Amino acid sequence: MIHSDVTMIRLAWIVGPPKQDEVMAEKTLFSSADLGQHLGQQRYRVDQALQNYDPDELLGASEADLVEYFVALGRVDEVVLHRDQAYMLDPEEFLKESRDRFDLAVGVSHRRVTRWTLIVPFTGNPEIFNMRASTWSSAPPRASIVSYELRIYYDTDYGPSGAEQIRAFFDSRLASIEKSLGFAHTDIANYNRALESEMPGKVAARRAKHLADKQLQADLGYPIIQRSDAASYAVPVQRRQLTPKRPNRPAPTGQAFQPEPRLADADYEEALAVLLNSRNAIERSPSTAAKLNEEEIRDLLLINLNARFEGKAAGEVFNGRGKTDILIRDDDRNVFIGECKFWGGPKKFTDAVDQLLTYATWRDTKAALLIFVRGGNFTAITDKAVKALEAHPNYKRRGQHASEDRHDFVLHANGDTNREIKLALMLFLISESTAATSDEQ
Repeated sequence: MIHSDVTMIRLAWIVGPPKQDEVMAEKTLFSSADLGQHLGQQRYRVDQALQNYDPDELLGASEADLVEYFVALGRVDEVVLHRDQAYMLDPEEFLKESRDRFDLAVGVSHRRVTRWTLIVPFTGNPEIFNMRASTWSSAPPRASIVSYELRIYYDTDYGPSGAEQIRAFFDSRLASIEKSLGFAHTDIANYNRALESEMPGKVAARRAKHLADKQLQADLGYPIIQRSDAASYAVPVQRRQLTPKRPNRPAPTGQAFQPEPRLADADYEEALAVLLNSRNAIERSPSTAAKLNEEEIRDLLLINLNARFEGKAAGEVFNGRGKTDILIRDDDRNVFIGECKFWGGPKKFTDAVDQLLTYATWRDTKAALLIFVRGGNFTAITDKAVKALEAHPNYKRRGQHASEDRHDFVLHANGDTNREIKLALMLFLISESTAATSDEQ
């Protein structure tokens, strides 16, 4: 017995102990930190980022873009194991350190073992493997995390080393790890849902506070001088992206924000409701509608708008760099911009969108694109119009409504991605006449 121990000690001296980078040590997962505390700290950092965001940039950027940015900034990625990409390393032999726990006088010895290593790639935040969720296992699994790989080891001294036993060991260990990840994912999903639910209100409240400050500053009437020692805002360091690309911080305008008029959503929806009712009336009178040209249809729409808005609607009114077909003004402010066009194919439709964009001269513009269709496949034409808008270089995202009557979009103004234009697309089915037909279906 003594001879055997001496032999192994001498062998260890000749071969040398295993290097740390050659044989990775396992550790107990899901036990060294608290996930709930981590999520709370992450939420605090996002709230602080919103509080410290430059007021002019916060007011100058699109509110929807800001919400998307802060949600992405605060989101915590779940860990996803890619078991379909799992692979094994070649087996390796090394001297494994051991000690007789019942006889400390024996000292440390080394035994040569064969190690089998299963590697499972993953995406997400590697720190999650260290954190204990609100629900946890009393016997957390062991493994090692190397970069974005989970490594599970099986040494020959675990017991029988047949293929079935090794595979069963790996499967059991993976199942235990995935169970603990499931506990973590529940906490993370709840956190992310709360973040998405609360952030729009927080951004809106912060913008309202800055806007009120700007308005008060303007009302006071004193000139404002920039302090020479004012600190500039630093862009936060971004973590390595392991999930699909997240939205960038909205581009700063480089100018102080000036309060501008905003169109009430209720006014916008009321004007669209009038136009929708007018469209239905026109479609119910096909013989009359077939004789009308673009200007005559527009005049009918103006009559209905004037009846509703007490004569504040007008046709062919100049606005910005061009003229629009329908413009509603209220107390010298633009309330609604509308463009009327007959369908002439995707190219002419895109030209109409470009023309409408020249009318948008202030923030948060509301607009409508009214397309008159004579003949052809109405559903197919609607699909072409929707696809043309989504392909437009100023397109940002789909809007709130999507139905047979109306499709909503959010575009940005020419040269300024922070100035958003809410656009409602409404198509009118006009009966064909021998005098007027569409150029292209």
